[in-house]
Amino acid sequence: MASFIERMCLYLVLVLSVFLSITQAVDRSNFKTCDQSAFCSRQRAMKPGQSSYTALLETLELSDSHLTVQLLNNNNKVLLLLELYRLQGNMTRVKINELKPIKPRYEVPDVLITDPPTELMSVVAQDEHRVVLSLGGEDWRLILSAQPFRLDIMEGPQVLLSLNSRGLLAFEQLRIRKDTISHKISSTVGSMWDKIKSVFSSKSQTDTEEAGEKEDTEKHDKEKVSEREEEEAEEEVDQPGMWEETFKTHADTKPNGPSSISLDFSLPGVEHVYGIPEHADGLRLKNTDGGDPYRLYNLDVFQYELFNPMALYGAVPVLLSHNTHRTMGLFWLNAAETWVDVSSGQGSSEVPQTDVRWISESGIIDVFIMLGPRPNDVFTQYASLTGTQAFPPLSSLAYHQCRWNYNDQEDVSAVDQGFDEHDIPYDFIWLDIEHTDGKRYFTWDNNKFPQPKDMLQGLLDKRRKMVTIVDPHIKVDSSYKIHTEIRSRGYYIKNKDGGDYEGWCWPGNAGYPDFTNPEMRKWWASMFAYDQYEGSMENLYTWNDMNEPSVFNGPEVTMHKDALHGPWEHRDIHNLYGFYVQMATAEGQIQRSGGLERPFVLTRAFFAGSQRYGAVWTGDNAAEWGHLKMSIPMCLSLGLVGISFCGADVGGFFKTPSAELLVRWYQAGAYQPFFRAHAHLDTPRREPWLFGPDNTALIREAVRQRYTLLPYWYLQFYHAQRTGQPVMRPLWVEYPEDIATFSIDDEFLIGRDLLVHPVTDERSSGVTAYLPGNGEVWYDVHTFQRHDGAQNLSIPVTMSSIPVFQRGGSIICRKNRVRRSSSCMENDPYTLYVALDSQGNAEGELYIDDGHTFKHKTDKQFIHRRLSFTANSLSSSDLSPDSQFPTASWVEQVNILGAQKPDAVTLTTDGGESSVEFEFDPDTAVLTLRKPGVNAGVNWTLHLR
Repeated sequence: MASFIERMCLYLVLVLSVFLSITQAVDRSNFKTCDQSAFCSRQRAMKPGQSSYTALLETLELSDSHLTVQLLNNNNKVLLLLELYRLQGNMTRVKINELKPIKPRYEVPDVLITDPPTELMSVVAQDEHRVVLSLGGEDWRLILSAQPFRLDIMEGPQVLLSLNSRGLLAFEQLRIRKDTISHKISSTVGSMWDKIKSVFSSKSQTDTEEAGEKEDTEKHDKEKVSEREEEEAEEEVDQPGMWEETFKTHADTKPNGPSSISLDFSLPGVEHVYGIPEHADGLRLKNTDGGDPYRLYNLDVFQYELFNPMALYGAVPVLLSHNTHRTMGLFWLNAAETWVDVSSGQGSSEVPQTDVRWISESGIIDVFIMLGPRPNDVFTQYASLTGTQAFPPLSSLAYHQCRWNYNDQEDVSAVDQGFDEHDIPYDFIWLDIEHTDGKRYFTWDNNKFPQPKDMLQGLLDKRRKMVTIVDPHIKVDSSYKIHTEIRSRGYYIKNKDGGDYEGWCWPGNAGYPDFTNPEMRKWWASMFAYDQYEGSMENLYTWNDMNEPSVFNGPEVTMHKDALHGPWEHRDIHNLYGFYVQMATAEGQIQRSGGLERPFVLTRAFFAGSQRYGAVWTGDNAAEWGHLKMSIPMCLSLGLVGISFCGADVGGFFKTPSAELLVRWYQAGAYQPFFRAHAHLDTPRREPWLFGPDNTALIREAVRQRYTLLPYWYLQFYHAQRTGQPVMRPLWVEYPEDIATFSIDDEFLIGRDLLVHPVTDERSSGVTAYLPGNGEVWYDVHTFQRHDGAQNLSIPVTMSSIPVFQRGGSIICRKNRVRRSSSCMENDPYTLYVALDSQGNAEGELYIDDGHTFKHKTDKQFIHRRLSFTANSLSSSDLSPDSQFPTASWVEQVNILGAQKPDAVTLTTDGGESSVEFEFDPDTAVLTLRKPGVNAGVNWTLHLR
């Protein structure tokens, strides 16, 4: 009987998967709108006006680290506690919680890398209406207004940001349900106490006690006022959805009742805001008036719609504002379901203004205001809170080949050999869920993959690697070690009744480990040890999918909100789940190597701080031109909020791309941080050589361009893990005063120095690229043609065209000897591309380490060089004299763009001076210096005479 049930379960999952594969678009009825979300509709029904909250300035307390003051809700008399912190690095933190909640409210742990250091906050002025606080410097002020409660951050006379200026602060206090026994008991006891006090207060008093009687009476009157206020709070009318809510067939019990929060922020002078991924929408956030707010709630949404604010796989509650004068950021630290309203228009003085309102289902208000003022300052501020992008292994920046699924070891070997036969490099081949024994993760199908170590060794011999999928839903099977261990240790999430929560996913009936539990994460990490994950080797890495978490038979294809993680409901932690899964997996990869090797983990679900643990991708896209276009703003948005290692499934996951679309997607993907082709089980095979020799050649060229630029990509990720700057960035980040860049999301910068405008339209014969920078110059990287900045450049394109430009004033290092994998290129020589600016100068950097360990950090084993061209001399100097690393790589060639022909070229090193061969092309103004032959890690200078 059990085996029959299991077969039926697997059959149902198969039917569901086939249904998903043939569905033409997302079924929006599976996912809530704001009107269908009780807390969102309640909060959104509250309209702007005078706030019901008053700051009780007589309760203000100021310490060395922060200020506290109580806030009174004048409608229900509930008291909140406001905490204000001035943080190092030009940031302000605002926390609001109930003063005396009946039970603790959830505060997000583990996302902040440390308790943010504070700076002294002092009172500059105070009266009964407001308090003025110094935020450092003469002009920086925070004004706390009492009635109604409001915060304004000022620079001189200018308001930079206002909090609760539209009066939309709302805080649903935790309460006892009126029709419960505990409520009736407390009400009865309260009534009895009233009668007792009444009896004692009516006793006659002696003349000598009259004064005391008067004092007691006044005290009693105050108590009665307080009691009436409490009764008023108790008498709030319950609205539908406060204590239980049903969506389709799913019931959500709410034992804690309503607990949602809301707060508005006004940004005078701001018309452009960005961030709050993940949404399949343009880079600039749109006005949500009259439509749904942007939703942040990690969900498994297959073949998602474009230009839609609905939730997708990840949620990063960080919003950036930008104008020509200032960039600022808001970080709303809350892991519950969240909706964000954006309203742009004109303020009271006809100055442009954007209003942003955050609404979350539970938790507290904990918001970090990052005051910039420059874009890079905001990135640094946010990185100081949540950390920087993990420094990936160099090979993970190369090309990845994936589909659902490569069938068996022979298939893997044939695909691997196909890349060699067609002279296309790749570094990683991926295995999806079918490689496992019946969707039991950490296992292999013994029939299809009987010798996984032999397979991995074959890849290792070619210096290649593999990724296998390990999802966080665990097949309920008493013979499956992973399941029995988790169950025996009590590590599964619980349902509302205290039993193990179970739902449907790829294996059929599955349990869901509680990754919020540090002991569970520790155990999970231990499963990646080579003696635990049988068949694994050092060149096997991990893909965490379905970790929103995805529950096929759950509400909105995810977990019931009343499931339990210890004392907390799933509604409190939902958006953190994928964050914790990737955290534990990355830690497992580090531990298996004894802490030596850097991990590589791809995740679909993410939250603020996920950048510390690896890469993300944009999920189940489709083979459509619109999805190719959308990959750009989706990854740009992620980069703005710290997650630089982003990419989209090249070719589209669902449906079948035309040869033209596939080629264009390879050309775009080759210039995005995470470069992986992936396809659905039911799509025809689409390895790069299956579309005819002409298209194979075009794809080969795109992939080879990626490999030549790996030194530059690696340098950008080195900077990202040091500073938090995005690798793939919008133009306005580098040109913050150029209004023309503010809404551009069909082109982008890689670092500062490469501008890319992929061809994303079908049958395109040309594109128009905006080249920013008044007085700057840009060079076409293919033709070396020079173009002035601050212009829209019309570019004719053919199928081989990938419009890419190098900024004048930069030096970029490439490795032009492309081999079958990046590791095979380790000791190959460099070619330097020196693009001169209008003054004839240029500078750049070169970073080298072993590409895969933490020795750059633990032992300072790396090379970091500064390259500078000025006064007709190109020099290499050491940027990190206290580090060292041996390299066999050398400088093979130098191409100077925008040059003049010299009479002679000489090389100066510690070994003396020698002449260098050169060639000058007057048509392109390119000077080529051949074989300087100098080691890439030493000091040298090339002189043009």
